[in-house]
Amino acid sequence: MKGFRIPVYFYPLAAMLFWGMSFVWSSILLKSYEPISIIFIRLVISSLFLFGVSLIFNKWERIRRSDYLLFFLSSVFNPFLYFLGENYGLKYSSSTIASVIIATIPVFSPVVAYVYFREKLSLLNIAGLFLSFGGVVLMLITKDLSLSVDKKGIIFLAGAVLAALVYSVMVRKLTFRYQPLTIIKYQNLIGVLLFLPVFLLYDYRSVIAVRLNYEIVSSFLLLAVLASSLSYVFYTKSIQMLGISKANIFSNLIPVFTAVFSFFLLSEQFTLQKLAGMVMVIGGVYISEMNGRKSA
Repeated sequence: MKGFRIPVYFYPLAAMLFWGMSFVWSSILLKSYEPISIIFIRLVISSLFLFGVSLIFNKWERIRRSDYLLFFLSSVFNPFLYFLGENYGLKYSSSTIASVIIATIPVFSPVVAYVYFREKLSLLNIAGLFLSFGGVVLMLITKDLSLSVDKKGIIFLAGAVLAALVYSVMVRKLTFRYQPLTIIKYQNLIGVLLFLPVFLLYDYRSVIAVRLNYEIVSSFLLLAVLASSLSYVFYTKSIQMLGISKANIFSNLIPVFTAVFSFFLLSEQFTLQKLAGMVMVIGGVYISEMNGRKSA
């Protein structure tokens, strides 16, 4: 039994590590590219990788005509609107703050579930929501109560959280009918098509002017293959082996991974105030998920 635990916990840990590192890789690329260029190239590489995996392992599912609209609308919210919010939020804030705000998605999910599906909202959900929100506020303000980051960054990141919550409602039906690989590869492909006209209109010339180097190429490949592809596969595998509640506990590690690697790779400041805010957010996520674990 002990020998079996190592591969089981590898999947959620790897998924959260890749998602945590994605904020660092995106921050590196933002030095040379605009957010739209990063998202577009990332999705192109990810789509090629996922369709290549499907081709090699003969993993194909036919999409029903009745689901075409749902695939399209879900793709509008994620990857299109979500990645716009996340990457522009990163541009106007920091990788650690961005990852902490994005980490509040599981806290707000029960609220969305209550509004759309009338799932019961417990006191633990509400307590977790307020604790996490307080942690985010603590990270965003300075000693004189002014904002420590640009307002634009907060607005974009809040938009990314909202897009992810709406997406979770839309994608729920698809998960009962299709394999995760099928959903992700087609949504990424639709995302490429949505970003293509914007990319050609605004960013194409600036992308050509950038001189490629090892840091840029490796960051794009790591973002596309690990954060946009394998992380979703690993996360789905962890749900299959551990269940949703246990798998979601590991999401608390995303801001931790981001903060640690941002400190070493981006020389980001790691103050006590930022640490306290991060602990509050992670604690809020943990508390909000306690109700789900008890039910399980």
